[in-house]
Amino acid sequence: MGRRSEAADHPFRAMPPDEGARPVPTTLPVRPDPEDVPNTRWRGFDGLDPNADDRAAAALARWNAMPAVRGPGEGPHPDKYARCGSNDAGARVPGVAPFFDTGRTLANTVARASNLQHPAPKPHKRNVRELPPPLITVHKIGSRIEIAATSPEARALGLTPGMALTQARAAVPDIDVRDADAAGDLADLHRLATALARRWCPVVALSGSDGLFLEISGTAHLHGGEEAMARRLLRLLARLGITAQLAIADTAGAAWAFARQAAPAAIIPPGAHVAALVPLPVTALRLADGARELLARLGVETIGELMAMPRAPLVRRFGKTIAQRLDQATGALPEPLDPIIPVQPIAVTRRFAEPIATADAIGHWLAGLVDDLAAALARAGVGARSLAFVAARVDSTDQVIRIGLARASREPSHLLRLIARRIEEIDVGYGLDALTLHLVRADPLGPETLGAALAEQQAPDLAPLVDTLANRIGPTRLWRHQPIESDVPERSVAPLPPLDPPATAATRLKRDDVRQLDGRTPDHPWHPRWPRPARLLRRPEPIDHVMAEMPDHAPRRFTWRGRPHRVTHSDGPERITGEWWRRRGERDGVRDYFRVEDEQGHRFWLFRRGDGERAETGDLSWYIHGTFA
Repeated sequence: MGRRSEAADHPFRAMPPDEGARPVPTTLPVRPDPEDVPNTRWRGFDGLDPNADDRAAAALARWNAMPAVRGPGEGPHPDKYARCGSNDAGARVPGVAPFFDTGRTLANTVARASNLQHPAPKPHKRNVRELPPPLITVHKIGSRIEIAATSPEARALGLTPGMALTQARAAVPDIDVRDADAAGDLADLHRLATALARRWCPVVALSGSDGLFLEISGTAHLHGGEEAMARRLLRLLARLGITAQLAIADTAGAAWAFARQAAPAAIIPPGAHVAALVPLPVTALRLADGARELLARLGVETIGELMAMPRAPLVRRFGKTIAQRLDQATGALPEPLDPIIPVQPIAVTRRFAEPIATADAIGHWLAGLVDDLAAALARAGVGARSLAFVAARVDSTDQVIRIGLARASREPSHLLRLIARRIEEIDVGYGLDALTLHLVRADPLGPETLGAALAEQQAPDLAPLVDTLANRIGPTRLWRHQPIESDVPERSVAPLPPLDPPATAATRLKRDDVRQLDGRTPDHPWHPRWPRPARLLRRPEPIDHVMAEMPDHAPRRFTWRGRPHRVTHSDGPERITGEWWRRRGERDGVRDYFRVEDEQGHRFWLFRRGDGERAETGDLSWYIHGTFA
């Protein structure tokens, strides 16, 4: 900036030239008159430093000793104070003087800068992430819509389960309301209980619709004690996105009561649960709404007050429910649990006292295994889709035969036939001491109708034939085509399991009039005039030594995979353009497809990239995309 009210000069330093020489200054420093430099500016530290006057006088002497005009190359620091240059070395322009000011001078400088009418800096706006609105779920009880569950944000605003929806909307207008899914919540709770029963403790039972009972008497030491087990459970549920409260007590009723208090985790010492229940409210006893209302009318608010009441009048007035819940919480009355038992995988095993090593012996015992498996599948109401036959050798080596089925089945003869064909693949070694048949995959299968008269009226079942072929050549080599709505050949078809129903909804075209005009139907979206090959290659393969007349004729000869082919008949071209909305390269791409037949009767599906006239449509290279049967 300039002195006083002069305009500020250019604030940036001049860049050095490409030749490496120092830039010629365009603005030279000008020594100000002594009268223009007030003496008070050099006495900024009066009273604080006794030598301040001497240093200020020395600095003023050095300032006065400066030459009026300092050119490039003069003095020890020719460009110390020069910040701009000039082509005219003799010109005197305002320069930038060095500052030795205190804070007060800095404030004056800011005040002078404000006179330049620069726009005021905008206040810094912090990047604050907007929080989601509070979420609640509601359900209908009679003619009243109540809150079933609330999020932590909603609870912080005073919304609680049981509150009317109208009252919640009046308190928080921008609340997010969703319908409660009681069946879905119960299914999720059941799945969580099954997972905990498999990994944490064998006895896990449902505690209403919002909690679980875990019997950890014999498993807590396996997880490092009760406290360590509680911490691990809370961390596991937090990773799953579940906010949980946990309590450990001697009885199921006491654990239920403490788990629904404000503390996230409460571990009651053994034998201290009765004293800990005294200050809790009576709502911690899992009472019905009517019993809670009657106790509230009598002024009974805590469990300790309820314990002090005589038992006989309490039972005559309220029935056995309140006394039963109180005795279950204190341990005076046992409370059996109905545990959730995880579904065990279906498997049948035969063990032998003496090893077996012949195919006849394996087939004999395999027939009994298949009968037992079919009975187990019928009891479970499922059908097998994948099986694993494990033959355990005496040297602890397992031989595994895996079979798959196109449709769920539990017919013993069909399962036995599929496995018996592959018995020769087993390497018995020194003998087999066990045979096991495992169910790997299953689908629900209801009762089947049997009878010759009904069987004759039904269509023939292709499942046994498909299973036989798939287990002989491999399941990945047997499929059927599923048409997809696309004009590009490699995108217009997808593999589908042989007996799965086609996804007709995905293959239907959007315009019915187009189907009628070009001959396509919802089940067959391909044009009947331009059939597709029975075998479509995974990706088009280039062909060599192509001789063709441009631009609308098929090749006369070509070489594919090192074998020459001479074309005798041809049909085409069928022009297919790219889907411009997918990629930029398909905007101008063109393919001309030809159906050709060689001298041996083999028919191929060839295409040329480009239309033969415009270079942007393709490079005129030839490819084979499929073969006809």
